[in-house]
Amino acid sequence: MVLREGDSRVLTQASYDWTHRQSMGLGSTKGFVSYHQRERMEGSLKRILIVDDEESVRTSLGLLLKDTYHVDKASNAEDALALVHREPHPDAVLLDVLLPGGDGFSLLKQIKELDPKIVVIMLTGAGSVRGAVQAMQDGALNYLNKPFDIGELREVLAAAVASRREAKESVVPQTRIVTVDADFGPMVGKSAAMVHLFNQIDTIASRDSTVLVTGESGTGKELVARQIHLRSSRKSGPFVALNCASIPESLIESELFGHEKGAFTHAVERRLGQFELADGGTLFLDEIGELSPAVQVKLLRFLQEQEFYRVGRSKPIRVDVRIVTATNKDLEQLVRHGTFRQDLYYRINVINLTLAPLRDRHEDIEPLITNFVARLSRQYGGRELSFTPEAREMLISYNWPGNVRELGNVVESILALCPNTVVTEVDLPKKVRERGAIAASSPQSFASGLAFEEAERMFETEMIVKALRRANFVQVRAAEMLGISRRILKYKMDKLKINERGEVLSESSSQDS
Repeated sequence: MVLREGDSRVLTQASYDWTHRQSMGLGSTKGFVSYHQRERMEGSLKRILIVDDEESVRTSLGLLLKDTYHVDKASNAEDALALVHREPHPDAVLLDVLLPGGDGFSLLKQIKELDPKIVVIMLTGAGSVRGAVQAMQDGALNYLNKPFDIGELREVLAAAVASRREAKESVVPQTRIVTVDADFGPMVGKSAAMVHLFNQIDTIASRDSTVLVTGESGTGKELVARQIHLRSSRKSGPFVALNCASIPESLIESELFGHEKGAFTHAVERRLGQFELADGGTLFLDEIGELSPAVQVKLLRFLQEQEFYRVGRSKPIRVDVRIVTATNKDLEQLVRHGTFRQDLYYRINVINLTLAPLRDRHEDIEPLITNFVARLSRQYGGRELSFTPEAREMLISYNWPGNVRELGNVVESILALCPNTVVTEVDLPKKVRERGAIAASSPQSFASGLAFEEAERMFETEMIVKALRRANFVQVRAAEMLGISRRILKYKMDKLKINERGEVLSESSSQDS
């Protein structure tokens, strides 16, 4: 759900609620650290300048970013320039295209003349993409179309700040952590598979070879592409991502290569494609296996010649773009079936990075949970969570078919719904409880010759008893915790011989009663 500010500004509902509570003095102050305390603890915070004529936007963004950056705000070009001239210069500027008495493009040029190293991100309204492209040519690093999502803004801002500093990473074997924000959080991992992946990224980032990232959905293929970009010599250029499966086949060519005015019906103006928008940077093409044969030919030509044609244009256009592609499909099988060109496959598969599914690297689950809680807790009043050994074992034993993305969703669900700071197995989603319990208990059960029906009975009994105790034996509340109706809970209690006090009755005691 989103909340609109004015006519085009968008904040996520959770972000707005948090901002509103903070502005009203209602937010939790537990663990609060002042800016000066953080500056002493962390050395120096990156400075961000927000330039927007709407006070609500400046205030909201300032509150949302103040825990990560030192934030300055300006409502017009004159005030913004004064802040830019002040030492130290801001590391990044969020610049609205429309400003009182002028426009953001002129201010962009003035900022770049003063300090070319200041990173500028343009905030554009609907219909102003064309102007934003011109701004990027004038030195802006990126642009966000309004309405924009706060998560996307944080991601772009993190990349902007990273692009200004030199990457100085110390390699710590088996425990290395890369902390760059993305669609489902920083890359975190200590497993052998992740350490190997980190080393591969570092090795190939400085090269311009095409990269094919393969792995199941939710493993973080776009995040890998962003890491490659941010560690490359192109890090100051744009990172443009396109999901090929999300664009209708009739529009994908225009989306990639752009079109001239009048090239086809409804082409009322010239439009730049993703290749031109990514000039000087990296173009990430996700779900590459979904491209039609006709578009595959055009992509192959670009990889061979480093040039392409806009739809309706007779002259070729040359751009300097690194291509990173990704897929969750078996491209070799598609080649054998004739739906994917073999020559294109060889062109995009110069370097292959394969992401292991989460079920094959269970040692990464706990660090990922810790990371997700830290990243998401601010949206839920700064909550801190701990997990009982039983809950932790269920999370580790679950096979995570949706991989890291699914884990992130589960953690957010727990933050939103769990009433306590200690998470037990009752607080976990039903799918995790059931599959995780079976996976966690199956070796012992089979070893002791325990029948499936008996294992299922033991599991249901334990879950119901714990739910009743946590609910102070209020059956309606216990049923809600278990995700079932009160009628079904009563039926199962009778079947499993569990009384209203959560006691499991033996056969003899139930007969006596």
